[in-house]
Amino acid sequence: MFARRLAGHLARGLVMILVVTTVSFFVIRSVPGDPMAARYEKLVEQGMSPGAAQRAVEVLYGFAPTGGLWQQYVDYMSGLLRLDLGQSLLVPGVSVSTVLFSAAKWTVLPVLAGTLLSFLIGVVMGVYAAIRRSGRLGDILAISGSLLHGVPQYVLALLLGAVFTTLLPILPTSGTADIMFEPGFNAGYIGSLIEYATLPVLTYALASYGGWILAMKSSVVTVLGDDFILAAELRGIKRGIVFRYVARNAILPLFTILALSLGMLFGGAIFIERIFNYPGLGLMLIDGINNRDYALMGGAFLLITAAIIVANIVADLFYTVIDPRVRSGEGAA
Repeated sequence: MFARRLAGHLARGLVMILVVTTVSFFVIRSVPGDPMAARYEKLVEQGMSPGAAQRAVEVLYGFAPTGGLWQQYVDYMSGLLRLDLGQSLLVPGVSVSTVLFSAAKWTVLPVLAGTLLSFLIGVVMGVYAAIRRSGRLGDILAISGSLLHGVPQYVLALLLGAVFTTLLPILPTSGTADIMFEPGFNAGYIGSLIEYATLPVLTYALASYGGWILAMKSSVVTVLGDDFILAAELRGIKRGIVFRYVARNAILPLFTILALSLGMLFGGAIFIERIFNYPGLGLMLIDGINNRDYALMGGAFLLITAAIIVANIVADLFYTVIDPRVRSGEGAA
């Protein structure tokens, strides 16, 4: 049953990737403007003769796509079968895969750290908010979660940037590391990476904390009304043990949300990376769109789609493993 379920997920995932890749291919190429013509005109504006500008474009970026749109689509899909995403126009002579990998390392770690930090704190505070929901502590936790959940990411980024630039200028607000340290596995460089990543991580964590605490509170309150909890309390089982089982059951739905959130890692956070000048996937995607880099845009959309689909599959299978009720339902089927 598990193998058949996995095979079904993979088949649907491949179909979804094919659909998204096809749609994004035609949508991207429907954007007004010819990337090659734009580069040619820019070189001419800089004083280069038309002939020299044409040769420079051919040498630096390659020839413009030939054939009709459908022929370009066939060529693109055949390249994907060979795991070839094409060459980037944003970085001449460099493959799209290399550009994506270079940007991904600056997105995955900060977003991953921020997401896991907010998940852990939000889950714990959500339990307390549910347990103390009739008291002052519950009200404070619920209000803090609602406020942070309603504030956009870019507003939090701007506020944190202003605080740690003007009021408490103790953290850098731009870049990834201090140029005085040589990149490598050494204490100075690693410490600089952590210092420069602190504000993006803190922004990610605060932006998602409100959602986790509200979701966990709602889940705990729901579980508190289940029959097995009422029966346990009537039998005189200690309240601490009861809440231990409550939290264990209430957190199960949140694992699915967490897996999907991790799948969005490759999407980056465009506004946060722009504000902190953090060269991740979100910032790279914006630059690709502004420069009409079709191959880079298509590769980024493909990576984001594949990550979300894989996360969805993992979430479903993981939930099947950790929840005995789902396993028993499968066995009955």
